[in-house]
Amino acid sequence: MSDRSELSALLSSASLVMIGGLVGAVSQLLERVIVGRALSPELYGELSIGIAVLTFSTTIAQAGLSQGVPRFTSRYSDPADRRGTWLTGLVIACSLGVVVAVILFVAVEDITRLLFEEPNSVRLMYLFIASIPFVVGQNMAIAGIRGHENTIYRTYTKDLLYPLARIGLLVGFLALGYGLIAAGFAYLLAAITTFLIAHLLLNRLVPLFGAVRLHVREMVTFSAPLIVSTVLAVLLSRTDTLMVAYFRTSYEVGQYNAAYPIAGGMLVILTAFGFMYLPVASRLDANDEMESIDRIYTVTTKWIYVVTFPAFLTLVLFPADVMRIVFGPGYVEAAEVLPILAIGFFLSAAVGRNRETLSALGETRYIMIANGAGFTLNVVLNLLLIPQYGFVGAGVTSALSFALVHVVVCGTLKYRHDITPFSRESLRTFVALPAILLPLVWLAADGLTLTTITLLPFLIVIGLCSLVVVTLVFGLQPEDEVVLEFIEDLLGWEVPFVRRYLPTE
Repeated sequence: MSDRSELSALLSSASLVMIGGLVGAVSQLLERVIVGRALSPELYGELSIGIAVLTFSTTIAQAGLSQGVPRFTSRYSDPADRRGTWLTGLVIACSLGVVVAVILFVAVEDITRLLFEEPNSVRLMYLFIASIPFVVGQNMAIAGIRGHENTIYRTYTKDLLYPLARIGLLVGFLALGYGLIAAGFAYLLAAITTFLIAHLLLNRLVPLFGAVRLHVREMVTFSAPLIVSTVLAVLLSRTDTLMVAYFRTSYEVGQYNAAYPIAGGMLVILTAFGFMYLPVASRLDANDEMESIDRIYTVTTKWIYVVTFPAFLTLVLFPADVMRIVFGPGYVEAAEVLPILAIGFFLSAAVGRNRETLSALGETRYIMIANGAGFTLNVVLNLLLIPQYGFVGAGVTSALSFALVHVVVCGTLKYRHDITPFSRESLRTFVALPAILLPLVWLAADGLTLTTITLLPFLIVIGLCSLVVVTLVFGLQPEDEVVLEFIEDLLGWEVPFVRRYLPTE
């Protein structure tokens, strides 16, 4: 398959995953907003701590197999092998999930005493602990779906069913007066439902009952470094929440975790490209097509940057307006940290799927090194900054830690495989967009207030201006014709003027 065919397939996948990802991201944010508005910032902080513990626990239990399952599934054609990769991941991960849940159950009193202020949080933790094996199991089914390069089933389960079920259950239990523990019941019941539905859908791709050829040794060998690296990656994103809870108050945790998911929403586009990217890059690596990996990585990274830039500009220049629109006036204090977090997440988007590229090339040990370096810096800076500066210090730490991780990963890709996220065209784009648009919008910011009505039109205008800038600074390259054709197919009409700026091969 040619580079353009692979890129076209990625775009088709990305469009569906992006729609689902947007729904999932908005649903997750809506879930936080419901709790934040229905309860107090303090109780919202308690929920954020519980979610951090749940995320950390399920990541440990998955043992890197959420990447191992799709990588190996994409390399096999025999149903016995494909069935075996899923079953290997499911048995190992769910067994670890039960072990982790038992350990947390025994230690739950100590955990709540260290991190929580609300007495009812013990009951919340029991429900989150019970959710662990089901969350792990559903993720193994979704990993199997990913290995078959099926985007629609992934969208049904991960982006639609799981978050929307949580919201529906959350609203129902809150209406019944369950308070904080409504979230615990919502997570548990949604995880069980998604676990069952995801496996029913996977069964359509490969019958789950039949001859099985397990691949324990090779999958464990591949995933072992990812056990450490993925745990470190989650710690990198969740340690700040836990350390703010330990050193400061649940109120500050609530403020910080109101800003954090808004800034993290910029990764939706990055995630959209990532679902199909890993199996496609892995297949290209198996065929020794390194130049194709490099070109696809470069083109997708540039467009992730372009599409993400309007959100970045908005969060940096209008943080108080955004916090007021999303969470309400009780969380405007979080505007102090929102621009800092936005910079950190935008850096992650700007380098594209660099960790998936290394993973597809089998270089998982370097991902572990990068995440280890970022986590070490995260802990040291959090210890220094959180006691004095609170959640703002945590935001600075997160941004710097993300930057270090990506420097290590991108450096490894360049040094070992001569793969970078940069081309001449993308460098022009990366420099021109902030250099031109940030000063212009900053000058207008004093006289402009964003509201619920004007936020979306503002983002659309900035997006169109971004495309104009990319075109005028000669940021387009031949492969972008595939992107243009894809956009025209979606719109149903030909985009004017742009083709004359597309360079030939």
